[in-house]
Amino acid sequence: VTQDMATPERSLPPAKIVLVALAGLAVVLAIYGFVGRAKPQGAGSLDNIAAVEVPNQNSMLVALTVTLHNSGEKPLWIHNIEGKLKTPSQEYSDDAASAVDFERYFQAFPALKQNSQAALMPETKILPGKEARGTVIVSFPVTQADFDKRQSISVVIHPYDQPLPVVLTK
Repeated sequence: VTQDMATPERSLPPAKIVLVALAGLAVVLAIYGFVGRAKPQGAGSLDNIAAVEVPNQNSMLVALTVTLHNSGEKPLWIHNIEGKLKTPSQEYSDDAASAVDFERYFQAFPALKQNSQAALMPETKILPGKEARGTVIVSFPVTQADFDKRQSISVVIHPYDQPLPVVLTK
């Protein structure tokens, strides 16, 4: 009873037990982080790329045909669609053109229509296990030579009520 209870030998558990408990806690948190991480609800592919240079504007119009598959358990609603181009020197992005402009682009640049589908539009609903195919038209402020040297081109689809977008890259 006369021992001093304020000494470190009496107030702390052995260091080995503390380290084992901290290691166990770290393992549990790592497993929870891995299992609970956000995953895209969809997947797909970038099927076709048709690009034309806009004369005298140092700009490219690109028609990207994609297939989007809903691998989730609830419907996937498309909120926004954008295109991304990565060149050795810079990265560019552009929101998809409106579907009402497609025919005008196809008339002005017939090469864009090659292997194209109907427009993939925002507000499209894809049921679980189903897929949607469509074309997205975007514009990038690069020359044909820069476009040909690209590192990658992507279509980024932002669904409603999903934390991660679906990225389709080629």
